[in-house]
Amino acid sequence: MKLVFGEGSCGIAAGARKVRAAVEKLNADGAVEVGITGCIGMCYLEPIVDVYGEPGTYPPSEASAEGGSMRGGNGEPLLARLVRVQEKDAERIYKAAASGVLSGVKDLEISADDKEFLEKQTRIALRHCGLIDPEDIAAYEAVDGYKAIRKVLTMTPEDVIAEIKVSGLAGRGGAGFPTWFKWNAARNAKGDQKYLICNADEGDPGAFMDRAVIESDPHSLIEGMLIAAYAIGATKAFVYVRAEYPLAIVRLEKALAAAKKAGLLGENILGSGFSCDIRIKAGAGAFVCGEETALIESLEGNRGMPRLKPPFPAEKGYTQAPSNINNVETFANVAWIILNGGAAFAAMGTETSKGTKVFALTGKIKRGGLVEIPMGLTLRDVIFGIGGGIRDGGTFKAVQMGGPSGGCIPEHLLDTLIDYKALGATGAIMGSGGMVVMDSHTCMVNMARFFLDFTAKESCGKCVHCRIGTKRMHEILTRITEGKGREGDVELLQELCNGIKAGALCGLGQTAPNPVLTTIRYFRDEYDAHIREARCPAHECAVLKKFEIDPAKCKGCTMCAKKCPVGAISGEPKKPHAIDQSKCIKCGQCVATCKFGAVSVG
Repeated sequence: MKLVFGEGSCGIAAGARKVRAAVEKLNADGAVEVGITGCIGMCYLEPIVDVYGEPGTYPPSEASAEGGSMRGGNGEPLLARLVRVQEKDAERIYKAAASGVLSGVKDLEISADDKEFLEKQTRIALRHCGLIDPEDIAAYEAVDGYKAIRKVLTMTPEDVIAEIKVSGLAGRGGAGFPTWFKWNAARNAKGDQKYLICNADEGDPGAFMDRAVIESDPHSLIEGMLIAAYAIGATKAFVYVRAEYPLAIVRLEKALAAAKKAGLLGENILGSGFSCDIRIKAGAGAFVCGEETALIESLEGNRGMPRLKPPFPAEKGYTQAPSNINNVETFANVAWIILNGGAAFAAMGTETSKGTKVFALTGKIKRGGLVEIPMGLTLRDVIFGIGGGIRDGGTFKAVQMGGPSGGCIPEHLLDTLIDYKALGATGAIMGSGGMVVMDSHTCMVNMARFFLDFTAKESCGKCVHCRIGTKRMHEILTRITEGKGREGDVELLQELCNGIKAGALCGLGQTAPNPVLTTIRYFRDEYDAHIREARCPAHECAVLKKFEIDPAKCKGCTMCAKKCPVGAISGEPKKPHAIDQSKCIKCGQCVATCKFGAVSVG
């Protein structure tokens, strides 16, 4: 049997490497094959260990309910998926694999409900993630890896672009611009040297799609980039990736080295006459470098600040030469499209939004992780169907789509279709794929303040509207969350939002007001409560919280007084206690400690 450990960043953080080390220590005789894979997307179940084996190598009665329905990179059927494993489980996992008897780990197997997380998805960009060894080029080739580039080298660049056009693939970085159009513009641009750039500068809070693809399936990115480079006539390419993604960088470096050794990178690739080299540029983490022209400036060694457009990068990009930029997810779809045909990709999705889209599902959700679904499903399908709904018995309130540049979509719009046009009509955007779920305990004013704090700090400062406007909006929102709001603040926020949208130079500045505009649009009552009543309906804004003890419920156990870090609670044993509001720091220790429900938050 074979044990495969999920070692994406999420799995490693949860302890996967420690579990693997413990198993390998027991496996000195090599009775069990041990391997690694990347993130399969079920981040909430990490660490995950998959048990693979060939039919006949284990008693049939011991086979998992998976029934071999899923196969690994070498075609072995999946016998069991073990979740939330710990070091203490290493010995019995090893014994189960070594003996072929899996009954000893039944309690670790994934539940039927959790299996739905993957079963309800359609995976193209994530097709190999969590199933192959990301550090082994042979594992990628075993699942038809690099067949697409071999096919492309027998086609004309124009035919390649035509196939991408048929697919309807749009840029998955957020703008949704037709991929074929960008490729065609770069191909037709005049210039002796052309460049291809992958935007892996994933800076949205709560987004980790690009990181997971690079960590789990780096060769799919490389192959997609090679196809694009061939199509536009580029011989040099870059992957601009955040330095905060060290594992992604290491695995991409290994993949590039392996591809070069196999003759798939560099001069005269596969004897075709086509040459292309790919280099990695580690960015310093500036959010604005996710904007393509700011990224180019950074790639050239300058401060990352947007350029005026036109000219567009297809005309004058890196070093003023024709350049094309797409993000990781866009490239990850390309090889599949070439092998399966553009029509197969276009058959999924909606009339205006083709194919699938990857989302990072985070926040107050039961099943957080990576989700890939065909365009055209609803937000409800993803949040409640795949994500399992709100955790801890909470009530859904809103979902933030598109990160800091997106918007908050309320409960009554849960049946909105997931496509560019429908989401845009709500005031949100598709963005790169962040989907942050909020429950009834989330203050929407404070949520808007959080995102404006981020965008104000990340503004490059080139535009007055963005540099000053986001800061003024953040100041107003902070004042409101502290109970110091004034009549007219909401109208002033709206005026500032409209000014920034009209005057900012780049797309990031133009969309920065979206969280404010959508929270005002759908949750105006919360703004009014903060301003007119100095009250936070969600009881989240710390300054506006008021902790009180109900004398009818208080038993005088003294536990709250003992736990209070500032001595704000007083009272005699077996008699009702009281909280001195002038001393209270609103830490919530009293609420957490009281077993009688005597402490309320108002």
